[in-house]
Amino acid sequence: MAPASTLEYLFGDLLALARLSWVRQMADRLGQLGYRDYRRSDAAALRLLRRGPVPVGRLGAGLGVTRQAARKIADGLEQRDYARTERDARDSRVLNVVLTTAGTAYAQAVIEVIQALNREFCQRVDPAQLIAADTVLRAVLADDSSLRDAASAIRPPR
Repeated sequence: MAPASTLEYLFGDLLALARLSWVRQMADRLGQLGYRDYRRSDAAALRLLRRGPVPVGRLGAGLGVTRQAARKIADGLEQRDYARTERDARDSRVLNVVLTTAGTAYAQAVIEVIQALNREFCQRVDPAQLIAADTVLRAVLADDSSLRDAASAIRPPR
């Protein structure tokens, strides 16, 4: 008789693979639209920047990263001509990140791809499974206050 497996369920590995798949699908679809330089940080950053100029520090807080990491994200968007940085008119110590015309178009493409992927995924699973998955993902975030706070802005499925 074979011994019972002692391997634990590798939830984190499966979660990481799912995230990798999502990022690849985003990159593939955006590439088909002419945006061949998608980066993982683009989706969240662009959605924040679509609302208007955002100080680098607030961009970091909104993404759940340090100011230094937010500056790298802004630099990456700037190098690809999707954003520019400029001093705030009211406080020259503040550096704002602002979308360019190309960045606004890219942001719209990213949002459309996200919406399409979300719709397709939701059509493949039962609503009860979607609610269960949402519950599990929020449990993963429970001990990370900055990401938990960001997730609280995402409506749970109905």
